[in-house]
Amino acid sequence: MDENFIQTSDPGASYRASKQEIDQAIRSVLDGPAYILGEAVARFEREFAQFVGAEHGVGMNNGTDAIHLALRALKIGPGDEVITVSHTAVATVAGVCMAGATPVLADVCPKTRTINPQAAAELISARTKAIIAVHLYGHPADLQAIQALCQRHGLALIEDCAQSHAARYHGQMVGSFGQLAAFSFYPTKNLGAIGDAGMVLTSDARLAEELRLLRQYGWDRPQYSLVQGWNSRLDPIQAAILSVKLGLLEKNTDRRRSLARSYRDQLAGLPIALPHVADGCEHAYHLYVVELENGPTRDALRTHLADLRIAAGIHYPYGVHQQPAYRDWIRTGNMAVTERLASTVLSLPLYPELSDADQLRVSQGVRDFFHQNR
Repeated sequence: MDENFIQTSDPGASYRASKQEIDQAIRSVLDGPAYILGEAVARFEREFAQFVGAEHGVGMNNGTDAIHLALRALKIGPGDEVITVSHTAVATVAGVCMAGATPVLADVCPKTRTINPQAAAELISARTKAIIAVHLYGHPADLQAIQALCQRHGLALIEDCAQSHAARYHGQMVGSFGQLAAFSFYPTKNLGAIGDAGMVLTSDARLAEELRLLRQYGWDRPQYSLVQGWNSRLDPIQAAILSVKLGLLEKNTDRRRSLARSYRDQLAGLPIALPHVADGCEHAYHLYVVELENGPTRDALRTHLADLRIAAGIHYPYGVHQQPAYRDWIRTGNMAVTERLASTVLSLPLYPELSDADQLRVSQGVRDFFHQNR
């Protein structure tokens, strides 16, 4: 391992920080008796639902399945449209397609980079059945406006919380607003497994029961399918790991916010747009995403940092609507903000184990770039 190399994120550091507790949790599952679902999964489902403020948690194999099966539980499928965003991981849209529904993509707000309620409103049709609000980069979407829009048109609200564990909107955890909320626990997430894992949260007991059927072949008892289902079970080893890490999530989120404040102070005055936090929102800083004035400047800064052994990521270099699998058929509105962000955003390193010294090294590298290019 190159100790001088600073990664954009470092899930290995998260494991090493709690190695003894995680290893013990893994051993507890290996000792049995259940290697599929079982008490480790049920315990984490209860713990995480309680943490967020929902009544029920249903563990899934990954966050994409969480979106897919959330839509299935709502009986949304072929012939139905679901509005979400193009400036997101393609998993959001893939989950819609897996359910057989048609994604319709709205532009995002320029400051929060989350779904623009007015843009979403303009895309509603007679076929629209739901809106998926993505809390991108850890910043909550404008839930008050989106909830009002959904209520006005009789639409379901699904929250995509893959990047927003522990973010809050007016004091309330995201993931507790919609009929359903989909979470990913991919290793780089704020609450990350050591492999794939996901969950759907809901406070509707009927939807929770439907999700439990859908994730395991539609079984209400072994080998007896009430409905056509899938195989999307949360692995008990991952659940045990996540139970350990959940106990550290608030502390680690505070550390992310502290690092974000340091970046804000250290990068002040540069020709670079720093993350915005809307009134009433508490950012979880899954990523620290800055914006440059244009694509060439962004790419030059990224190369400059790479030469200093600092990795900076691009989330996301293409809108979903610009990608070959979707661009020829997907319905969108005006995508001016989404397309600008694709060429100007840059993710600077940020994770709880990032040292103050390494973070200062990143900031100094950014400052040096602008000083050299006056």
